[in-house]
Amino acid sequence: MHSPPSSFCPQDDGPATGIGYTPTLARVDRRGPISRSWGKRMKILVVDDHPLIREALRHILADLDGSLDLLEAEDCAAGIGLADQHPDLDLILLDLSLPGSSDLSALELFRSRFPAIPVVVVSAHDEHNLVLGALDAGAMGFIPKTSSKDLMINALRLVLAGGVYVPPQALPSADAPSTQGNPRPARPGAAAPVTPSDLGLTERQVDVLELMLQGKPNKLICRALNLAEGTVKIHVTAILKALNASNRTQAVLTASRIGLRLRPPAGSRSQS
Repeated sequence: MHSPPSSFCPQDDGPATGIGYTPTLARVDRRGPISRSWGKRMKILVVDDHPLIREALRHILADLDGSLDLLEAEDCAAGIGLADQHPDLDLILLDLSLPGSSDLSALELFRSRFPAIPVVVVSAHDEHNLVLGALDAGAMGFIPKTSSKDLMINALRLVLAGGVYVPPQALPSADAPSTQGNPRPARPGAAAPVTPSDLGLTERQVDVLELMLQGKPNKLICRALNLAEGTVKIHVTAILKALNASNRTQAVLTASRIGLRLRPPAGSRSQS
């Protein structure tokens, strides 16, 4: 028996939290944790036209749950048919480059036909606009095929717990101009990217936002900043309001669209 592949990409050289690659795990209120009846096996549908990718996913998903029922389809039509036959699916893993599909059409079809089943995109393409478009179209996560096995498993566990996996590709690079989406209008005569002060955020709220963008839950933010949980909740509420977001994933996406530039990480700062 072949040993499970550690990643889709032979160049992968470390865990998901390795230096230079720290994913964002964003929890949202879009849906609650997936609940299964006692004794019911987890059931996942993989829709991908490449047999080697489906085989790799078989090995990886076996580590997620060794007793799961795995269904496979090589195109959108076959995937829709299987989803119709198995309305109790826990998860759909979907490639976007399927025969007869273009851009986000397959994702939009699955989301419209099966709104109660979470869909995670697993794609060889990870361009910034594509990732944002998929998340906006209702994907509960976007996992590039170059990701490590450990990252994929952790991301899927997050989604199965009711969260959304937002990869680093959804965030703007530090040196790239922001041209995506509908950015907040620039101040008169100013060409600089949007800064936290433009949004009216305090220094302590920037501390909280930095940790939010790393996917830290409130309890870990409390520990990191030595703040009471009630104080952190107040800061989070103010941040969401400033970004016109209703949850953390929207906050991440909005920060990306407007080209928000946070200060470089710093040491301890005075509390506010």
